[in-house]
Amino acid sequence: MSETWLNDVTSWVATNPGWLALILAATAFIESLAIAGLIVPGVAMLFAFAALAGKSGMPLSEALIWAGAGAVAGDVLSFAIGRALQGRINTVWPLSRYPKLIARGESFFNTHGGKSVVIGRFVGPIRPIIPLIAGALHMPWRRFLLFNLLSAVGWALTYILPGYLVGAALASGIKPPPHFYLILTISGIALIGVYLIALRARLDLGQGSRLYSWLESRMAKYDATHRFWRLYTSARPSHRGEFPLPSLMMATTALALFLILTQAVTFSSSLQLFNQQVTEWFSLLRQPILDLPLLAFTLAGDPPVLVTAAILTTTVLALRGYYAAALHVAAAALLTAVSVWLLKAGIGISRPDQVFNPPESGAFPSGHTAGVTVLVTLAASFIAGENHQRQRWQSYVLLSLPLLPVALSRLYLGVHWFTDVLGGFFLGLTVTGVIRASYSRFDRVPLKPDILSWAALIIWLVFSTFYISGHWEAALINYSAKA
Repeated sequence: MSETWLNDVTSWVATNPGWLALILAATAFIESLAIAGLIVPGVAMLFAFAALAGKSGMPLSEALIWAGAGAVAGDVLSFAIGRALQGRINTVWPLSRYPKLIARGESFFNTHGGKSVVIGRFVGPIRPIIPLIAGALHMPWRRFLLFNLLSAVGWALTYILPGYLVGAALASGIKPPPHFYLILTISGIALIGVYLIALRARLDLGQGSRLYSWLESRMAKYDATHRFWRLYTSARPSHRGEFPLPSLMMATTALALFLILTQAVTFSSSLQLFNQQVTEWFSLLRQPILDLPLLAFTLAGDPPVLVTAAILTTTVLALRGYYAAALHVAAAALLTAVSVWLLKAGIGISRPDQVFNPPESGAFPSGHTAGVTVLVTLAASFIAGENHQRQRWQSYVLLSLPLLPVALSRLYLGVHWFTDVLGGFFLGLTVTGVIRASYSRFDRVPLKPDILSWAALIIWLVFSTFYISGHWEAALINYSAKA
């Protein structure tokens, strides 16, 4: 019944495209509204209407703005309802029909605080009730609006961009390269597998695990190893005695894989054919509609954007008195930049000859991939460090998502080999693991965000937007595919 109703609505909108913008905003509004978002199949409707937007030629920016505005309005109204129903949300219909969901939302908000407004947008059934809970639990209006507006950007991209690209692809008659769906499926399964293995490994190496306890007892038997263990354990009261075993193991494993890969690409030609096949496959995938988002992602990984993020983070941490954290962030940025520059110059692998004006530096490793890996994984490690051991996987998963499109953009645009991207990823994980493990000995107080932190984030987002806009025309020429 719901599928028939959705098909009828979609058909009506397709024959009345003038209403499409308002329909997008209204659907996003209802999908974000308390309780209504649970009843209406908002995700399916948003995908269908976003596909119509892409097929009809509506500008992507317009579709994102209308949907984002509707989502923000829905959350604001839910927050206002929560403010009006303080202490009575469990007794007022129709909220009284969902006591377990309300309790789950309250628990989620109490655990994550203001971050729940951002995280909650992407977490299943509690998505439409988090603003309601935030209002009922006296969250300040200004703070809610700041979190709401910031998260609306990611929400619009996540919920609108896939459908829009599908619609634009149908309109332009994209012909995918051979075995496209098979490769996409296998790659998706492999990526999920890597996520699960990595997260499971971090949990199994954390404080309280069998391996951690066994290694702790072994290290305690000798004076030198015992001093090393005690030196790098956290001094923070809530994390007292926690040794950075997951970070050290990640750094060691990633460095070993990087060295093996470096040897293979430097002294062996066995990977050359595979690299060429991957590059050729991505060249067949290039389409004008896909060039735009992937070009934006690759510009978002440019050195000025990443360096600005490092400078702002270091400055904010230093101004707030977190000097050790500031020094470690600065060290991570410097170590990544120097390592990439030396490796590119020393190894000297040429880039693929796919674009009109490729970068002049060497190919291995990918600086974009290494830089973004350090940015997102180091941010994830600092944020996850403020959570309970069993809740840290959420930060790792959510904050590592931007890494994938930036890395794929380098392959799609034809400026890196597959091994370049893989090498950049391993190098980035090595830097993050070393920096995070080193910081553990200085971890004495929680790193809590404040208004200065959010102001720095907004400044960085504004700078990134202006940077991408300012370099867009040149990038279109430089990254244009050769005939």
